[in-house]
Amino acid sequence: MANITAAMVKELREMSGAGMMDCKKALAQTDGDMDAAVEYLRKNGQAKAEKKAARIAAEGICRIAVEGDTKAAVVEVNSETDFVAKNEMFQAFVEAVAKQAVKSEAADMDAFMEEAWIEDNTKTVKDALVEKVATIGENLKIRRYEKVVAENGCVVSYTHGGGRIGVVIEAATDVVNDSIKEALTNLAMQVAALNPKYVATSDVSEEYKEHEKEIIAAQIANDPKMAGKPEKVIAGAVMGRLSKQLKEVCLLEQVYVKAEDGKQTVAQYVAQVAKENGANLTVKKFVRFETGEGLEKKVDDFAAEVAAQMNM
Repeated sequence: MANITAAMVKELREMSGAGMMDCKKALAQTDGDMDAAVEYLRKNGQAKAEKKAARIAAEGICRIAVEGDTKAAVVEVNSETDFVAKNEMFQAFVEAVAKQAVKSEAADMDAFMEEAWIEDNTKTVKDALVEKVATIGENLKIRRYEKVVAENGCVVSYTHGGGRIGVVIEAATDVVNDSIKEALTNLAMQVAALNPKYVATSDVSEEYKEHEKEIIAAQIANDPKMAGKPEKVIAGAVMGRLSKQLKEVCLLEQVYVKAEDGKQTVAQYVAQVAKENGANLTVKKFVRFETGEGLEKKVDDFAAEVAAQMNM
C-alpha cells in the first residue's frame, strides 16, 4: 500500500475541492494514484467534474500578439517567482516572444526555439532565452504558444489578470466591424472567466460523453433517493445530468454572462449580433492559456498544517 502523505492529500484537495478526510480515504482506496483518486471522489459525489482540473503553481505570464484582424498568437512563459513575473524586463521579453510567435511558421516548439530571434537575427530564440536567464538570474521557460489564423473572418484577443489568462477567439464572418469585434471580445472574456472546454456540443467526443455517463451513473447508484428506481428513470437521470454538464463545458451552450434576462445563451447572443450587423457569424475556435495550468505545485508549509490536522 502506498504511503499517503500530507502533500498528496493537499494536492488532491486542491484538484477536487473535496474534504480533507475524503481525500485521504480516496488516496488510500486507490493506492495513492492521484487520477484514480479523483475518479473515486467523483463517483462518490465528493468532487465536481474538473473543479480544479489542473494543478496550478508555476509563476509567469501569458501575452498575446495580434497582426491585423486575422492573426494572433498567445504564449506562456514561466518564471520561478512572482517577483520576476512582475519584472519589466521579463514582461518585455514575453511580449517579444509573442511577436515572434505570431510571425512564426514553426511546426513545433523545438523548431520555434531554433528560429532567428525577432529582435536580433544573429541569435536564435533559444539563445535569447539563455541570455535572459543569465541576466535575470532565475530559471525561465517558454512553455507553449499557439498561433491562430482566420481564413474567412477575424480574430480577437483578451488578457486577464495582468497576463494570468490569455484568450484568442476565431470567428468566421463576412462582416468585420467594431460591433462584431466587441461581441467577440465579450466572448473572450466569458472564456477567460468560465473556462469552457469546447465551442459546441458537436465538438465533444463520444469517448468523453461515455466517460462522464459512467461517472454520473456511479453517483446515482450512491444516491439513496434513487434507490429502487426503474432502469428507465435512472437512464433518463443520467442523460439529464450529462446534458446539464455539457451546457457548462460548451461555450455556445453557456448562459451569456452579460445577458440582461439571465437566460440568453451565447449561441443566442451570437445570432443576435449577427442579425444586428447583417452578418453570417460563427465562432470557430478559442484558445485559452492560464499561467501554470497542469504544472506541479511546490510543497509548502500548508502540507505540514494538513498533517497536523490529520495526525499524519
